[in-house]
Amino acid sequence: MNIEKFIKSVQESLGRDVFEKSGKKKSIKIHLTKLESRKAKLLKKLEKSDDKKGTKALKEELSIINVQIKKSKVALEKLSSENKKAD
Repeated sequence: MNIEKFIKSVQESLGRDVFEKSGKKKSIKIHLTKLESRKAKLLKKLEKSDDKKGTKALKEELSIINVQIKKSKVALEKLSSENKKAD
């Protein structure tokens, strides 16, 4: 048995997929918290902003962050549902 086959068989027996999914979930959660904190900072800046150009740029950035938050939540739910199906 060559080394690659041995490594694959050991990974399969240890259930490597479960560890990969939990790692992905953890990284998505971290990313989500960073996005939410960035959103809070932008909302504070928006309240303080007076110039229209700056306000427009902040609103655009806020909309992008909102889209990313939605995508992250969907990905997190998908991973969670896959995890429950595997159990």
